[in-house]
Amino acid sequence: FAPFFQISTVQLGLSIVGGGMIFWLGIAMFRARTEIVHQGKDLPYNAFVAGILTSGFNPFFLVWWATIGSMLIMRFLEFGTRELMVFIVVHWLVDLVWLSLVSNLVYRTRSLWGRKFHEWLFIACSLLLIGFGGWFVVEGIQIVV
Repeated sequence: FAPFFQISTVQLGLSIVGGGMIFWLGIAMFRARTEIVHQGKDLPYNAFVAGILTSGFNPFFLVWWATIGSMLIMRFLEFGTRELMVFIVVHWLVDLVWLSLVSNLVYRTRSLWGRKFHEWLFIACSLLLIGFGGWFVVEGIQIVV
């Protein structure tokens, strides 16, 4: 498994596809910001159920792991298999803690958030995704150059 990810063409391909996907997600988020902020609607179920449904039926989950996730694994394998396992577990735990904190904070302060703030938040996050996507593509190209 590890030798496959050490092939420079595989690294280049994963970097371009993974970085391209991050870039595309940033562009899509930027384009959809106004519609999401101004036409958002309440769901007929609570946030916990919405989170499970969103994660469970997300068509990009496997695509993410096949592209971006594979690229991260490839880069982390330089440290060893045990360290990769530690990285994965810590990554999932940090995701859980961070997303729980953010969702709780947003829920408790929802009356303070205006539509203009939501739109600027979408702009900032989409620009970060675009930047990271471009960075991953450039890093991948530098592997073979």
